[in-house]
Amino acid sequence: MPELGYALSTEEHPPGDLVEYTSRAEDAGFEHTLVSDHYHPWTGTQGHAPFAWTVLGAIARETEEMRVGTGVTCPFQRYHPAVVAQAAATAGVLFEDRFFLGVGTGENLNEHVTGERWPPFDVRIEALAEAVEAIRELFTGEQVTYRGDHVTVENAKLFTCPEDPPPVHVAGGGTGSASAAAEIGDGYVNTAPDEEALDAYDGDGPRYGQVTVCWAESDAEARRIAHEHWPNAANAGELNSLLPTVEHFEQAATMVSEADVAESMTCSNDVDDHIDAIETYVDAGFDHVYVHQVGPDQASFFDIYESEVLPSFR
Repeated sequence: MPELGYALSTEEHPPGDLVEYTSRAEDAGFEHTLVSDHYHPWTGTQGHAPFAWTVLGAIARETEEMRVGTGVTCPFQRYHPAVVAQAAATAGVLFEDRFFLGVGTGENLNEHVTGERWPPFDVRIEALAEAVEAIRELFTGEQVTYRGDHVTVENAKLFTCPEDPPPVHVAGGGTGSASAAAEIGDGYVNTAPDEEALDAYDGDGPRYGQVTVCWAESDAEARRIAHEHWPNAANAGELNSLLPTVEHFEQAATMVSEADVAESMTCSNDVDDHIDAIETYVDAGFDHVYVHQVGPDQASFFDIYESEVLPSFR
């Protein structure tokens, strides 16, 4: 059976609520959570973007068994890989063996804040590979000097390291990202049930798939909430990685209908629809599926998943 987890959307909730939701998710029976790492939300309606690593520190004190990771961090532009390595190593100590580092090639929305040019995908995937290599070297606790085409680390040493380095799971859509994940990562993360990408990922690590849903009092209410709070789910092509500001995403949202959003995610009051959405990912080949409940009502989601959805996968 797949291991089911919970997606912690920092774009939608204040930090205290995020910590509370993680604790509630563990009580409900979710076995892992991935914390999104954004500088900005996608739209102003979402309304939040607390610092993910601070939230992780609080989560470490409020959970006991749940495995927790970033979902995901771009380790080469807004952050320097040496800083990501230090943050991840510290999290590894706090969580003991429960933390994993999720990484990806990022979005212009979050990474442009440093004023650097947003590079094309082929450059970003190279930078990601170098960043992961440097981070792994730093996890050894040895003095590290690393010089790549995109990443430089000079005489850096982590003095606080966990006994075992955190696994590094690599996120991305499409076959190119999946192949890279197999080469440089310990696991793979995707937000779509993409069988071709999974076929391209020939690594031995876990395969995490994020399923996005909206549970509400009625199907109509679920569609309304999803359209209001998560219109970016229906953006086409590479828009989500290329648009630079919240305002640009809000402009894109004007071209997305409620029906478009409902087509891109599960908006339903029917338990079977939610079970089917998870099974779609399992059938595609994911062995870990984590669920993102869109909108402010997380309490009803936890109640119905604890009582009716999660038991179907045990």
